[in-house]
Amino acid sequence: MFETITIVGVGLISGSFALILKDKGLVKHVIGVSRTESSIQKALELGIIDEALPLEEAVKKSDLVYVAIPVDATIPMMQRIMDLITDKQIVADAGSTKDALCQALAGHPMRKRFVATHPMWGTEYSGPEAAVREAFTGRTCVICEKEKSDPEAVATIEKVYRELGMRVTYMDAHSHDMHAAYVSHISHITSFALANTVLEKEKEDNAIFELAGGGFESTVRLAKSSPSMWLPIFKQNREHVLDVLNEHITQLRKFKSCIEKENYEYLRELMESANKINRIIH
Repeated sequence: MFETITIVGVGLISGSFALILKDKGLVKHVIGVSRTESSIQKALELGIIDEALPLEEAVKKSDLVYVAIPVDATIPMMQRIMDLITDKQIVADAGSTKDALCQALAGHPMRKRFVATHPMWGTEYSGPEAAVREAFTGRTCVICEKEKSDPEAVATIEKVYRELGMRVTYMDAHSHDMHAAYVSHISHITSFALANTVLEKEKEDNAIFELAGGGFESTVRLAKSSPSMWLPIFKQNREHVLDVLNEHITQLRKFKSCIEKENYEYLRELMESANKINRIIH
């Protein structure tokens, strides 16, 4: 499908993306661009990329430029890339927020060569070592502002994600950010907060290690995620994150009130209501 692609950022998402494209024979040559020399060296060692080049040189050689870096760095990086491409090239990103980026690129003369995407997959790990070949299978990829991209560019990106085993869905950028706050961003905030709660109240590391069961581990797993990645997401999606946080705090207060007042009947009702999520997530 591609002769050469460039991945900007050589970490979890872009690294997994490159590995799977190579495995499936969808790309012959992968160029890596990163600010971190150690990450470039590790990506070369792991076979994620075939060479590392400065941005301008890499873009010039590529059919596709795939950007997966923290969302605050994505906007200036994307503006640089869009200034370098021709109408034969495609640019796509993998960021968790879309509204600010789409607004920033709205007036660019090459806007139609950009496809705004969010593959809804990730782990708590980061860096080239975190890349895995089975990453995207069975997951959903959101494409935003499809109508503002060239149909041929969109069709190519759709085909790529479907080859990776993903379902493709479409949203406007504002709706994407709102829904992402509810199904992704709040999970990370909750996990960070729970980890801090336990670390504050439980002073014995051994007790945490010995007693923490599977339920705790799965709930707090996301607290190991990179602050460098998540702080810009919370900042860019502040409005929607605050909205979901307010609702979450309201729900927590209901549980607290039930236990304080020994209202266990209502507590059961709250838990039974929560069980309805089983209809959606099995």
